[in-house]
Amino acid sequence: MGIEEIWTEKYRPKRLADVIGQGNITKRLESFIETRSLPHCLFAGPAGCGKTTTALCIAHELYGDKIKGKFLELNASDERGIDVVREKVKEFARQPAVDTAGLFRIVYLDEADALTKDAQHALRRTMENYSHICRFILAVNYSGKIIPPIQSRTAVFRFSSLKEDDVISYLKIIAKAEKLKIDEAAYKAIMKVAEGDLRKAINILQLASTSKTIDEDVVYAVTSRADPAAVKKMLETAISGQFRSARLQLLSLLNDHGLSGEDIIKEIHSQLFDLDLSDRQKLEMIERVGEYEFRLTEGSNPHVQLGALLAQLALIGKK
Repeated sequence: MGIEEIWTEKYRPKRLADVIGQGNITKRLESFIETRSLPHCLFAGPAGCGKTTTALCIAHELYGDKIKGKFLELNASDERGIDVVREKVKEFARQPAVDTAGLFRIVYLDEADALTKDAQHALRRTMENYSHICRFILAVNYSGKIIPPIQSRTAVFRFSSLKEDDVISYLKIIAKAEKLKIDEAAYKAIMKVAEGDLRKAINILQLASTSKTIDEDVVYAVTSRADPAAVKKMLETAISGQFRSARLQLLSLLNDHGLSGEDIIKEIHSQLFDLDLSDRQKLEMIERVGEYEFRLTEGSNPHVQLGALLAQLALIGKK
């Protein structure tokens, strides 16, 4: 039996027209490709919104099957110092592209906002010196971390978070191709866990595909995330004054379901907004959640801290 291909690669689009949720950007890029006048680009936006896929689609549309040796992809968060610019990037950029009818090479730097300031200044000089034979595409989560001299030399494309309907539609295409049995609630659960990240959503779907039928319980199980319904029930129990019962539910989430304290407190924060409480009570509770979340990140015992948080929420609920 062959090795199962990762679905994020198996179902990655190869044409700009197939990239979901970024129609305004892909149309502008298609016009650049038609005229072979692609500028240096800065792709800014959250994770999993299509930045890397868009860069690869550009390469495929320019080079076809002859992409090897003409497209260099680097992750700047792994290699963020000036040496990677001086050695890998500069060495690739200075070589003229061959067999591409005079086209340029492309350097794609993912997470370029992780580059040090010295590395960015070195990159700026490389971009200037080899712009006649090489184009640079920088992908960032925060464009403000890129120095102004680079920003002024690039066309900035701001990618938006993907809409839930677009992501679910794409997941359904994959589910149909893989012959999966999955219900609508499971798609909603995947979206909640993935938080708009399409790459993460596809990975979750592949993880869940080992089950004969995929429902929301399977999604939360394979991702080791807290079931929103269980957390909401625990909160309502605590706020109603039944602290002992709420604590038993907390212990079940921690011990029986193997959830981390960080996952539970994150879901507590999410569920608080939907509870039938006064705004003042919600404000006090959110303040407590922030305090105890900080304690957990500092390494405090989750059983002790989350138990104390439940006690605080129960006291506020009585007011």
